[in-house]
Amino acid sequence: MSKLYKELADIYEAMYASFIDYDEEYNFYSKILKTHNKKSVLEIGSGTGNLSKLFQLNDWEYIGLDMSREMLEIARNKNPLCAFVEGDMRDFVLEHRIDSILITGRSISYLLSNEDVNSAFKSIHRNLKAGGIFCFDFIDANRFISEIIKVEKVVHKATLVDQKYMRESTWRLNMQHGMDLTWDSIYSKKVKNEYVEIGKDTAVVRPFTKNEIEIFLEINGFKILNIIDRKNYAFPTYVIVAEKQL
Repeated sequence: MSKLYKELADIYEAMYASFIDYDEEYNFYSKILKTHNKKSVLEIGSGTGNLSKLFQLNDWEYIGLDMSREMLEIARNKNPLCAFVEGDMRDFVLEHRIDSILITGRSISYLLSNEDVNSAFKSIHRNLKAGGIFCFDFIDANRFISEIIKVEKVVHKATLVDQKYMRESTWRLNMQHGMDLTWDSIYSKKVKNEYVEIGKDTAVVRPFTKNEIEIFLEINGFKILNIIDRKNYAFPTYVIVAEKQL
């Protein structure tokens, strides 16, 4: 698991709360699920619970699942009325099957091997009701790889409660699992007139092509209903809406 989601969980909370408009995220995904008449949702990779509260406030039957105990601790403190489970998307079992399963934040990028992807999609299929909706986003390898090999460093700046933060990222192609890359990041906050380093993180992530995703879904019992080319922060992203087939 990436250090960002454990030792740096507080930094994650500060940075991503300013990167992402969570009200917009909620509106986008809830509209998709409501279109298919879904009322219950499992959010995989629920993190520090920024979407959790919005689902709970809007009367969804909501469960959050995450591997990081540190992230879940923050989420539970923020959202005491929400249900959270510590678990791995590659192998989890809910007490009851659910209407829909959601993965945001391109979290499937941490499924590096084909075996990881298949295991996760099988678990998701197993925990959905008949006709359940599986909705997730992923980094588009075709566009992302061509962009990232042209630059030495990617810098993102964010502000939260008047505190300025910066993330400096570098990427190295591995190509051991599809088009996977090593992502090195340095996190800093502005103190007076300069940025001071507050943490480092290294992770391996895997962008996917649409064709790869289509194959993984088909062999695991899903029918794609829609593919949305969504403008999003940082990376070129597609959103998939798929339906569980019997």
